[in-house]
Amino acid sequence: MRTLIKNGTVIDPGHIHEIADILIEGSIVTRIDKHADMGRLTAPDTTESRIQPDHVIDAAGLWVVPGLMDMHVHLREPGEEYKETIASGISAAAAGGFTRICCMPNTRPVNDNRQITEFIIHESQKLASVRVLPVAAISKNLEGIEICEYGELMDAGAVALSDDGRPLVDSLLMRRALEYSKSMGLRIISHCEEPTLAKGVMNEGPAATAKGLSGIPNAAESIMVMRDIALSELTGVPVHIAHVSALESIRAIRDAKARGVSVTAETAPHYFTLTDTDVAAYDTHAKMNPPLRSEKDRDAVCQGLVDGTIDVIASDHAPHSRLEKEVAFDAAAFGIIGLETSLALSLRLVIKKVLTIEQLITKMALNPARILGLPCGISQGLSADLTIIDPDMPHVYSAETGFSKSRNTPFDGWKFTGRSVYTIVGGKIIFNL
Repeated sequence: MRTLIKNGTVIDPGHIHEIADILIEGSIVTRIDKHADMGRLTAPDTTESRIQPDHVIDAAGLWVVPGLMDMHVHLREPGEEYKETIASGISAAAAGGFTRICCMPNTRPVNDNRQITEFIIHESQKLASVRVLPVAAISKNLEGIEICEYGELMDAGAVALSDDGRPLVDSLLMRRALEYSKSMGLRIISHCEEPTLAKGVMNEGPAATAKGLSGIPNAAESIMVMRDIALSELTGVPVHIAHVSALESIRAIRDAKARGVSVTAETAPHYFTLTDTDVAAYDTHAKMNPPLRSEKDRDAVCQGLVDGTIDVIASDHAPHSRLEKEVAFDAAAFGIIGLETSLALSLRLVIKKVLTIEQLITKMALNPARILGLPCGISQGLSADLTIIDPDMPHVYSAETGFSKSRNTPFDGWKFTGRSVYTIVGGKIIFNL
């Protein structure tokens, strides 16, 4: 099967940003013909005229970018299939433009052993769609007492390690985990939370006080960020900080990078889009952990994205059913879905000229892959994992008609400009409008 993507603006940061044709043969990119080069020929010459494709995608006016990768997703299967399944999560990811997603280990049972890792991979591969990359647990059953068998997990297909959903409080155990993971080449993804400070339900500040809700201070995050930076510096082992939301955390990461510490960080679209003042009428769909912070924190997140302190944009897709969300705010579960809104929300940063499209694609495709040691890009010989974006397409997001099984989002009914129109994995179109 030969597929030709013609006339698209191909954007692979640091490699190409111009109108070109891409030929896919089987699962591999085999040709990239830049229109600027073809224009210098003495006779008309196009990829289509030289090679007869089986399928043609006219991408005029569209952006063709390396397949987007979300390195922080909760799929809930096994154990909580009423919230999300591997199949429904993959469908939401494909609709959102993602060709690869990393699923967190806080399933039931926890992904802390070979059998669960292999189950996730097997179930996802049966669907022949988005590539699912399991993140296994740092500690057995996420209890923070005993580290898992990392060699076994790596052999089974785990790409990273995290106790996401729970902080790893024991600093000695965290040190040992970093040292052990280094020999396996597995990156630790740290959920930074000091649990004795994080007993509230929304950001500590005037908005929480006005609602009579208990607050979570920035220090609940930043203290653990600073600890993990210190442990990374001590051991010489890289660490990746998940879902950064607080000004103080960003300052600490920026300073650490300036000293040469191997720390990387991610944030989620809700942290550069909303603030704690958007928690209106006790809406549990705006309850997440870390919580929505202040305007100063949101500005700091944006600045961190601009200057490279924050390397990655990840959705932290956390589906819950109505059973967990249609309750009192204090009792509601933390988390929102995000696979189908992540790109649209992030494109708003490009529209507002906060980020360039190259910076955005770096943070949503290249950097996640680089951090985990995976290939990414648009080059001859690489797998044809591509996302095609219409930057001008208006659309309204509807949670009710979305692909996720869950509906817990504060962005239902939002109007957006720009979205993925084709998602291609291994040369196969797995989603198109």
